[in-house]
Amino acid sequence: MSIASLISRLLGSSSVPAIEHEDMQKAVESGDCHIVDVREPHEYAAGHIPGAENRPLSSFDPAKLPKGKPVVLVCQAGGRSANALQQSIAAGHKEIADYPPGTGGWRARGGPVSM
Repeated sequence: MSIASLISRLLGSSSVPAIEHEDMQKAVESGDCHIVDVREPHEYAAGHIPGAENRPLSSFDPAKLPKGKPVVLVCQAGGRSANALQQSIAAGHKEIADYPPGTGGWRARGGPVSM
């Protein structure tokens, strides 16, 4: 299943669109989505999921999200990315999901980190 179809399926459910770790691994490996890290710049600089762009929640603007591929939002532990997800959905974004384990969960599961 592609990341785009996974996100479309998630948006059709009544729950908050969230991506599981295995699907996140595939997304990172394939480059099939934009990964947006909403942590502050000093947190991002200390280590982030490979390929992630830094768009801090403190200045987050859903209108400035990257286009062309589905977006997965990530923070440290899921709280800020959930906030950014709600803002994005309210602004009309369709192909967007949260990665609730965050960078901390990514690291704990052995995911690679870029500096």
